Amino acid sequence: MVKQKSRIVLALGGNALQANPKEISAEAQIKTAKETAKSIVDLIEGGHEVILAHGNGPQVGQLVATYETAAQSNPSLPLMPFPECGAMSQGYIGYHLQQAIRQEMFDRKVDKSVASIITQVVVDEEDEGFKNPTKPVGSFFTEEEAKALIKEKGYTMKEDSGRGWRRVVASPMPVDVVEAPIIKSIVDAGHVVITVGGGGVPVVNRNGQLHGVPAVIDKDFASEKIAEILDADYLIILTAVEKVAINFNTPNQKELDRITIAEAKQYIEEGHFAPGSMLPKVNAAVKFVESKAGRTALITSLEKAMEGIEGKTGTIITA
Repeated sequence: MVKQKSRIVLALGGNALQANPKEISAEAQIKTAKETAKSIVDLIEGGHEVILAHGNGPQVGQLVATYETAAQSNPSLPLMPFPECGAMSQGYIGYHLQQAIRQEMFDRKVDKSVASIITQVVVDEEDEGFKNPTKPVGSFFTEEEAKALIKEKGYTMKEDSGRGWRRVVASPMPVDVVEAPIIKSIVDAGHVVITVGGGGVPVVNRNGQLHGVPAVIDKDFASEKIAEILDADYLIILTAVEKVAINFNTPNQKELDRITIAEAKQYIEEGHFAPGSMLPKVNAAVKFVESKAGRTALITSLEKAMEGIEGKTGTIITA
């Protein structure tokens, strides 16, 4: 499938950072990153330019919850703004991936450097997502605590299935990537970049001034945006399954090998893909393939990535 010397944006799923959702320690993430690095360096060793993107859901949630818990215990401690928590998560996830990839390249005598870029992603203040925030983040609160946060911090709080109240933030679409020029320079110089972690830190541009906003940009859409900007040949979205399926979890389940964007849109229209799960991945893949002639997207698992790029497995989306 993949030609030699291709530029590939690789969007890592949550399982590429945390093999077990209940194991959220730094030690567990480092161990998983070492395994993940093997598949990544397979691509690099094959001569491809690799740009890595990744999610941060559990990690940023843990950071937010830590600050919230500390503030509940000691009201004099300030809550950390959500954009800052996103930047922190980019830093420590990038650190773990950098170390793992660097060591794997060193072991294989691959002469490249790897760097993480704390990435800001511009969003539109008028995005519909800001009008109806739905993305839950952080800890659970009592109704009394939630009302205090609404009054004091201006948070949007919603009751969550009888478990308590949680803060919800917007999930706007990415418009631009602030650090794209430096990312391109590093890739052009032959090195490996980790970017748009967790979808990037969402910012709005007000008369040239960038301001962080409490929001979560979907990692798959942010990966698609940087793939467009960097003129990538391939967008590879890694997930927990080997192939995309229609009629999922029914007797008529069918795995998809190769589909066109027209077929993908039909399946989306028919409601085959779950929102918050496979739907954004398929939408991002379609958007990338539509953006320029000759571009290809692949959705598969990390373990099958090499076979996927050789066209042996995974779901390949073309024009």
